Amino acid sequence: MGAPAPEPVEPRLPRQQTGGRAQARRAARRRKASQGPDGLRKLVPQALVVAFLAGGTSAFIAHDKAVQLTVDGAPRTLHTFADDVGELLADEGLAVGDHDIVAPAPGRTLASGDEIVVRYGRPVTLTLDGRRRQVWTTARTVDGALRQLGVRAEGAYLSASRSLEITREGLEMEVRTERTVTFLADGRERTIRTNAATVREAVEQAGISLGGQDTTSVPPGSFPRDGQTVNVMRITGTKEVREEPIPFETEKAKDDSLFSGTEVVVRQGEQGARRVTYALRVIDGVKQKPKKIAEEVVREPVDRLVKVGTKPLPSSVAGADGLDWGALAHCESGGRPGAVDPSGTYGGLYQFDPGTWRALGGSGVAQNATSGEQTFRAKKLYVQRGSSPWPHCGRRLYR
Repeated sequence: MGAPAPEPVEPRLPRQQTGGRAQARRAARRRKASQGPDGLRKLVPQALVVAFLAGGTSAFIAHDKAVQLTVDGAPRTLHTFADDVGELLADEGLAVGDHDIVAPAPGRTLASGDEIVVRYGRPVTLTLDGRRRQVWTTARTVDGALRQLGVRAEGAYLSASRSLEITREGLEMEVRTERTVTFLADGRERTIRTNAATVREAVEQAGISLGGQDTTSVPPGSFPRDGQTVNVMRITGTKEVREEPIPFETEKAKDDSLFSGTEVVVRQGEQGARRVTYALRVIDGVKQKPKKIAEEVVREPVDRLVKVGTKPLPSSVAGADGLDWGALAHCESGGRPGAVDPSGTYGGLYQFDPGTWRALGGSGVAQNATSGEQTFRAKKLYVQRGSSPWPHCGRRLYR
């Protein structure tokens, strides 16, 4: 009998080297030459396994990358199969937004040894010199945020410590930079550097006292601006109470028992009165216009009541219709219904005196009545007294 066939050898994973697959093939040929057909059938699968594992290990090593990832200043080294920066961030569960910084950019291809930096944005509600706005920063401390935002902090008031850490939720912060403000007070000029929040506070820092009604040319509670000049106004003041009249209104009521154009005063109007308090101020020696600060009605006015006739006025008066009233009017007043003589006693087309006019049923004075009413009442006067009321022009009636 011949010698027994040798026992199959268990394959081992090759080391990471380029000749792994070639060595496996040479070993397989040697075993084939020394074995019969049965042994060959046993060794073929083993050789295939060796070849597959050798190739897979080489591919594994080729795609593995060692990179350094720094997130908000915290670095760490890791191995990754990601092809680019964006894929790496996704694998690590790092979401980034518009206010965040990623370097290199997310689309950049990764290579072993690369350094990737992620800095998250932080919202800051910043009130800078009285103006409030929302800003974003990737700095992790107040000091870093001020530098990143370009805020001049030397001599400034800060509501938060410079070393304070800014969380991802952000913070609110007030900054008042140092400004130059000039005050004019009591004939002197004083210029100071200040980070005060109000003009009143800056006035105190300048060593100026405000007493009584003293104030400034800008609201004391306003924010002092760089380069601003503020006048300090010394004010003295008193109060004065005056009684002032309240004029009455005239109320007119229609009355169909009176002829049209006739007005009768039923109730005389009476003025009311109010008590008014004024503030009298002297600013830096100059008297100011009185300012009304209070008023009280002490007596209500009484409206004047007048009845106004609406009854149509007749134009005909028996015994006077055929006369030349136009000629008489032209002679007496030049034909002007509103005419008044130089003494102010007689008025109208026919120069009525007030007593005669009212005796004929007129109201007020003749020159305020219509031409038709004046002629109607002149006819009534003629029926009573003839042409005697017009001694110089009466004869014109008979032309």
